[in-house]
Amino acid sequence: MKSLVAFSLICMTIFLSSCSQKPAKQEENKQPNVVIIFLDDSGYNDFSPFGDLFIETPNVKTLAEEGVSFKNFYVPQAVCSASRAALLSGCYPGRTKVFGAHGPKERGLDPKFPIIGEVFKAAGYKTGFFGKWHIGDQEDTRPQSRGFDETCGLMYSNDMWKHHPESPEYWGRFPLQFWENGKVIIEDVDSSDQQYLTKWYTEHAVDFINRHKDDPFLLYVPHSMSHVPLFCSPEFKGKSGVGLYGDVISELDWSVGEINKALKENGLDENTIVVFSSDNGPWIAYGNHAGTTPFREAKGTTFDGGTRSATIIKYPAQLEGNKESTDALMTIDLLPTLCHLANVPLPETEIDGKNVWDLISGKPDAKNPHDYYAFTNNNEFQAIMSGDGKWKLHLPHNYRTMSEIKGKDGLPGKYQQAHIDLSLFDMENDPYETTNVLDQHPEVAEHLLQLAEQHKQKFFAN
Repeated sequence: MKSLVAFSLICMTIFLSSCSQKPAKQEENKQPNVVIIFLDDSGYNDFSPFGDLFIETPNVKTLAEEGVSFKNFYVPQAVCSASRAALLSGCYPGRTKVFGAHGPKERGLDPKFPIIGEVFKAAGYKTGFFGKWHIGDQEDTRPQSRGFDETCGLMYSNDMWKHHPESPEYWGRFPLQFWENGKVIIEDVDSSDQQYLTKWYTEHAVDFINRHKDDPFLLYVPHSMSHVPLFCSPEFKGKSGVGLYGDVISELDWSVGEINKALKENGLDENTIVVFSSDNGPWIAYGNHAGTTPFREAKGTTFDGGTRSATIIKYPAQLEGNKESTDALMTIDLLPTLCHLANVPLPETEIDGKNVWDLISGKPDAKNPHDYYAFTNNNEFQAIMSGDGKWKLHLPHNYRTMSEIKGKDGLPGKYQQAHIDLSLFDMENDPYETTNVLDQHPEVAEHLLQLAEQHKQKFFAN
């Protein structure tokens, strides 16, 4: 009898033990959620821990404390559509031929280039997009046709409307529409609507998280702000104490906090990858309605003021928080890296980004798998950087720089044209691109020129 009882107790212990371990195993094997928060025209200095000179951003600061801050994170082109297409497809603008900023009703990114929504949806993820799209405004290039289950937002920039400060007749040819799940729900967005864009995107994002807490999900939140014209919800007006731009940044910081809070309240924080970044640097032509950057020039150039974006990546399950990285990385690397982490197959079509998880996670002796990173402006290939971020070579080109006529209160200042000859910069010791060291390091320049020629032949031969 005693032996039978003992045997029964042993069986019961094994059974209970197996029951208690099963959820842990399921959690261990569960694919991570992915959240991408992508701002518009924000400055490198706008948020902690990158600058935060005048505006309090406690929620982004918390995100940085819980994740890794990347000091040398780049976009391949510092303009809306080109930058977004690169992020979502993992491809250079030279491959997709998405350059600059596309207008209403334009085709945008060709569907032959798969994007992250399609890739993750095919792997069983729930997918949500809430924000500014700007990679296509036709039936087969809008988000509902590109892999996103739930959607809302604008199809292009919020300044492409009848109230444009310089070209209202041109941009007013088409109404600025607000879409939700494949249908127009606001035919002609006006100022009374624009003030709620950040709030609407955030509310949709939080609701999406709450409803899909039991499913692996991909959530893409590309905010319309802080692109001009600037708007914020009534409760944020005057909150920053440093003007409208500060109020807009304060609301964006609130949005980050709401999304982070929703993840934690649903027990998803540990197994969710959060990426926080911007499509490019600030649009400094708008003066006090623009962000700031310590680097040379700004949006619309291939200098670091345009192409370097303040970026944070948080993944508590695998990344130690409150760390900084100076490794050079680019948005094209996010798709393959996220696919690697989620065990999601990459697109069968060729992409340019590479899995850089070893660098992101700080693996000892990890090296960047890229020989170089390339930068374009419109359809011109203008600069190339060594994969380790040490050297940057500008090919001869014209670029825009601010004149003495500055912008203010929503009205843009005036640009003037400038020119840079072939120039080599030591980005470790001169991140502001002030001193041309071409003559001191001709062998470095020659190597980068050879790589530049390879890039030209691959993407710009025709």
